[in-house]
Amino acid sequence: MFDWITDVIANLGYIGIALLMLLENLFPPVPSEVIMPLAGFVAARGDLNIVGVVVAGVAGTVAGTLPWYWLGHRFGEKGLHWMARRHGRWLTLSEDDADRAVQSFRRHGVLAVFLGRLVPAIRTVISAPAGVAKMPLAKFLFWTTLGSALWATALALAGYFLQSQYEKVADYMDPVSKGVLVLIVLAYVYRVVTFRRKAH
Repeated sequence: MFDWITDVIANLGYIGIALLMLLENLFPPVPSEVIMPLAGFVAARGDLNIVGVVVAGVAGTVAGTLPWYWLGHRFGEKGLHWMARRHGRWLTLSEDDADRAVQSFRRHGVLAVFLGRLVPAIRTVISAPAGVAKMPLAKFLFWTTLGSALWATALALAGYFLQSQYEKVADYMDPVSKGVLVLIVLAYVYRVVTFRRKAH
């Protein structure tokens, strides 16, 4: 996986970074904790500019949050409940989860959007409650971009400053990235198997 991600980034450049980060926010096939440090490595080799790497990562992230925001905004809380009832097992979203997410967002809206970009388990889903709660798009984009920029910059710089250890890191990063992907799949399967609908 290490070699595949670096090849995508090396061959497609900033567009490749943006696409990978967009996919991570729609349905995380590869976490940003793997994508952005590797993009930093590629920049350290001189193939890309580190500022461009961060900008591409943030652009892909923000683009990936918009479909979830628009779905929440379009269908609202009732729609979120309908999705939980109809497809909750596969989305691993119960009606209680939906209630908690929306209520929590209404209490901590701006903070939830900003800090949600920094929390691995929350990043993909925080946009839907923002849409449900009708947070203004401009405000949502501002705080999403700010949180995403902080996260992407930290990860990219970590990879950039480890440039002298590139080969050494490559030796252990590939099994680690595969392990992260396996854990994501196992967590999803566990949620599906143990899913419980809201009692009526």
